[in-house]
Amino acid sequence: MPDLRRLNKAGIARFEQYLEVLRGGGTATPPTDALTSAEHSEPLDVLIEVEDRDFGSRLEWAKYIDEKLEGKGLKNVERDLGLWAWLALLHVKRLLPSTKNGRKKVGEVAMWVPQIRDYRKYYRHLLAGPYRIYRAHRANPDSALILLGGPFGSHGEVVEQFASRLEIVTNHGVIETLTTLYWDAAGKKLRRGAGGKDAGSARRLADVLHQFDLTWDLYALTAPCLLGLLPKEFDKFRPQPAPALVAASA
Repeated sequence: MPDLRRLNKAGIARFEQYLEVLRGGGTATPPTDALTSAEHSEPLDVLIEVEDRDFGSRLEWAKYIDEKLEGKGLKNVERDLGLWAWLALLHVKRLLPSTKNGRKKVGEVAMWVPQIRDYRKYYRHLLAGPYRIYRAHRANPDSALILLGGPFGSHGEVVEQFASRLEIVTNHGVIETLTTLYWDAAGKKLRRGAGGKDAGSARRLADVLHQFDLTWDLYALTAPCLLGLLPKEFDKFRPQPAPALVAASA
């Protein structure tokens, strides 16, 4: 297993140049030699071995890397630009989806090199984003499956809608409400209709939560309370109470 390192400025620049070639439709070999090159990366103060393998979901990845980093004495690890860029380069072949014509879908730089000064973009990093969300909900990560249940290296519309808002992504009641409404636990995917702009969609919930925030302290509301406050348009997603059992008459 490789030892975790951090890319330096030269390493990050080389990684970004590689991504730019792909973004322009060209082909290039990932500069994976930068992972160990003293010219492009530097060791950490502690030895941490990480696996070069696939992960089944954002949650599996976040839990794995949290266990690797926990208790190692690393300072401000969430803001360690070079560390997260190094990890992105390590996994770049797995994280780069292909379009129908075979071109690599690179996306913006923030997906590969975390924008540590802009939280709205920080969460877009394919590896640091899930880690930060997991850390916020580590006591009950299943309640955040709406943001962590997707495939490794992905983030969909709902993540885009909510994870960029610090007051939302750290709110346990709100995130559990999102998971309850829109996550299909059996199919391990978003429920049909969760995306888009239709009534009851996640985007509509964002609007409703904004209105609620004018009246209530959202951090003080639990998921059951929020679910009970939602208007009727959310009934198609809201769990319905089990029917009461009626005793048979004698």
